[in-house]
Amino acid sequence: MALDPQAAALLASLAGAPAPAAPDYARLDAASYRAALAAGVAASAFAPGDAIAAEHDLTFPGEAGPIAARLYRPINAEGAALPLTVFFHGGGFVACGIDTHANICRTLAARARTLVLSVDYRLAPEARFPAAAHDALAAVRWAAANAAQLGARPGALAVAGDSAGGNLAAVCAQQLRTEAGSVAIAHQLLLYPVLDCSHEHPSYETWGQGYLLDRGLMRWFKDQYFGADEGSTDRAAPLASPLGTEHLADVAPATIISAECDPLRDEAEYYAARLAQAGVAATLVRWPGQMHGFASLLGVLDAADAALDFGARALRAALHR
Repeated sequence: MALDPQAAALLASLAGAPAPAAPDYARLDAASYRAALAAGVAASAFAPGDAIAAEHDLTFPGEAGPIAARLYRPINAEGAALPLTVFFHGGGFVACGIDTHANICRTLAARARTLVLSVDYRLAPEARFPAAAHDALAAVRWAAANAAQLGARPGALAVAGDSAGGNLAAVCAQQLRTEAGSVAIAHQLLLYPVLDCSHEHPSYETWGQGYLLDRGLMRWFKDQYFGADEGSTDRAAPLASPLGTEHLADVAPATIISAECDPLRDEAEYYAARLAQAGVAATLVRWPGQMHGFASLLGVLDAADAALDFGARALRAALHR
């Protein structure tokens, strides 16, 4: 299928503009990438997401000090305690944060009728693997233990994330099922997630250039997160590559949204297949004609609104029982 017309128009508008990442990845540093990306986002006209009742910033304890987060509270006419979804933003483990993904969080909160806790986990290369994974696990443990304090209904907890954040959500769903005093996760919503840091699948070649996220940038992200040693066993560890985990039984049910024109498409779809083979309820939707990151582009792509609506309905079905 051809690229969606709205997505194609967006890519055409970006052609000739300064790219957020320089083509010489060997010379690119994280500070320069973040600055270029921030300038590009500031110049974009993305919709802010659905109306909600309130949002406020907070912190919780992490292994390297307090971790910042933002709690989004939907309009709740009934006034009852609501479920809670812990959200992890994308950005290749290197960039982005709470503000860049606020529109996704507001939309999920409003449409799924769930509190959303967006987590400002540590970024690479200042904090390399497994810092982000450890922060994500700490966030879900803390959220579960403090549900009442947050105004959430205990026992109704989901994890969600896009891209690198989808990796962290999947890691949490896997790791927290087995440890002592495990946290019960009702659902995981993964938007075009990074699920295999140790291998490149065929979609890296098919969609690896010209579709917003290119394979060179993805390789650079991994080098920032793990260091430049591509042979490092860290890249295949369960905290890095959920796709490679041998035993997947009893992982939380999943809704996985892949983008057709995305170098990460194959790993998302392989993961959905592996979950299903393990007996885990897994719904996979490949969004036609879309590129990586499309769900953030509210107000620009109709597909962003539709995908978030689909994901929110999955969360609502899982959490409101």
